Amino acid sequence: MVRIAQRADLLGDKRPDVPPDASPEDAWRTVARATGASETKLSQVVADFFRMTVADFSTADPTAFLLVPEDFARKHRIFPLSGSDRQLVLATSDPTDMEAERLIGFTTGRKAVFQVASPRAIQAALDARFSPEKAVENLLGNLELEAEDEDAVKLVEAMGPEAITEGDVQATPVVKLTNLIIRDAISQGASDIHIEPGRRIGTVRYRVDGVLRKHMDLPMSALNRVISRVKILSKLDITDRLRPQDGKARVQVGNSAYDLRVSTLPAGGAEKCVIRVLDSSSSVTLEDLNVPELELGRFRQLLSFREGIVLVTGPTGSGKTSTLYGALRELADGKVNIMTVEDPIEYELSSITQTQVETKQGLTFASALRSILRQDPDVILVGEIRDRETAETAAQAAMTGHLVLATVHANDAVSAIPRLVDLGLQYSIIASTLRGALAQRLIRKVCNNCAEPVQGELTPDEEGLAKRHGVEPTVRAVGCPECGFSGYRGRLPVMEVMTLGPRLTAGIEARKGTVTLNKLAQQGGMRPMHAVGLDWVREGATTLVEIERVLGQTLDELEKDGDEKGPPRILLVDDDEGARVMMKTLLENEGFETHEAEDGHEAMDILKLDPDFSLVILDLAMPAMDGRELLNTIRGSVDTAALPVLIRTGSETASEETELLEAGADDFVTKSAGAARFVARVKAIIRRSLL
Repeated sequence: MVRIAQRADLLGDKRPDVPPDASPEDAWRTVARATGASETKLSQVVADFFRMTVADFSTADPTAFLLVPEDFARKHRIFPLSGSDRQLVLATSDPTDMEAERLIGFTTGRKAVFQVASPRAIQAALDARFSPEKAVENLLGNLELEAEDEDAVKLVEAMGPEAITEGDVQATPVVKLTNLIIRDAISQGASDIHIEPGRRIGTVRYRVDGVLRKHMDLPMSALNRVISRVKILSKLDITDRLRPQDGKARVQVGNSAYDLRVSTLPAGGAEKCVIRVLDSSSSVTLEDLNVPELELGRFRQLLSFREGIVLVTGPTGSGKTSTLYGALRELADGKVNIMTVEDPIEYELSSITQTQVETKQGLTFASALRSILRQDPDVILVGEIRDRETAETAAQAAMTGHLVLATVHANDAVSAIPRLVDLGLQYSIIASTLRGALAQRLIRKVCNNCAEPVQGELTPDEEGLAKRHGVEPTVRAVGCPECGFSGYRGRLPVMEVMTLGPRLTAGIEARKGTVTLNKLAQQGGMRPMHAVGLDWVREGATTLVEIERVLGQTLDELEKDGDEKGPPRILLVDDDEGARVMMKTLLENEGFETHEAEDGHEAMDILKLDPDFSLVILDLAMPAMDGRELLNTIRGSVDTAALPVLIRTGSETASEETELLEAGADDFVTKSAGAARFVARVKAIIRRSLL
């Protein structure tokens, strides 16, 4: 291994000491540490040296296992990949093992063809293939070899001796297995550990980049003991298995400390345990979160207020807490008093006073918030607004000169408004205190190690996605050991930031629905999450498959909803009957429903009785009320403020374009434009309004 690494120019001046009789595991581990190279990189280097290929476990043929006994495979550290009448393809970490090659030929009657993989990858594949009991024994054996490693898990918080009541929970194998599960979760970047019971066999799964990934199977006898060990670490009652329990612990892996939030739940005569893993030493800023530039600027605009409420919405695990903590780090310049009330406190922040909710002691969000107001705060973070009392107290704090940051459960930024109404706030209070809302999701980023660019023709699935979303993919997710064969590694934020302007504030006071409010928010500069996600696709950072997994078929569903309600309705406003006939013919041939008005006054009479139009097309030069006056009237009314407007004009100058767009027009087209261009502009505006 040392010679191979030297030929690949990975060692430089380093000369690691690998004894001649060292096992392949020790040789790979020593060289990996000396070079700092990943196992994937070393596998490729070794394969190139021996002119072999790198093993792909994802394509392994299960029938190949019938040719090689488990004991033989484990002894010689090989993994059968595929076989034929004449040869057997196997993964090995030691291509020079002539004895294994000879014995395989003698035992199976087939020629051994080796492919290269790291010892750890082969061991993991063997454990996943064979019985859970054998996997547990082997995992514990491996852990024994690494017991003095710097990765060993240590309990930081001392546990009381009275918590240990079961002798078998103290058994060394159980402690080692529990430590192994926690350590591997942290090393893989898991946010949660799911320990799930079954009838005979239980499962341990990790949530990595928002997706659950199976880690190992365990016999129920071992799984129950692991859960009991976790309950002891988090100071829970291991004798009570009939009630849900919540606890916490702090462990140290290597030189880093991690907080564990533990939740247990009775499940079919056993217990399910979920552990949230929090890196208490992480320090994330808004720049570190890779927030898109436009959304970052709009969010910072909200943070510049010195009073009011700023909300962050999204489901559990969407990164709300990280975003808020990044915002607090920007605000904590030493000149303002920042205080928080949270449940739980996930990360410790310097120069900020953090309060933990303790419901049993009577310290709720609302009561803690009232107490904080007497501490002369400038900025207040409320972990979650979940009841009327907290919502009203937060609104009072906002009206008395405090900036309140909080989270609420809502699907998007605009939905935060009806959510506050559901919590008991009046529309007028919301309009006067709310400064804006940010909605967030996290999408997986393609793995830099294995992602391949899209070249040539798209696959049928890719063509369908590209047609549905209007964007062609630039990369494909492939899968490799570095990303757990998922094709993705790391996550990116998808955000929409709503800021309250005069029109949106008026819409809230008028109690308009979410559709109207959403259009007003977009006219105020908000980009929908779907549009932000498609930008990541264009940049080659993710795939359309991932966009649909997280955000759904947003555009497609909206278009289907529009079909159920009938074709889009367009109001044509022009004093020239010939122009109206021409537009009516073109648009109705495209499936649109059209209505006509001869001047601005007639158009406003129609809109007062029936404002439910998809688009207004108006001429600038009209008698009585011209196009500019009609545009101002439409934008000045709450009922029509969100209505898209396309202006037809006889001239085409930059100054006039600027004037019309600033006045509130969505687009304009010259009267000399051809039919195809006119229809394309109409379709583009209606399509944007559906986003």
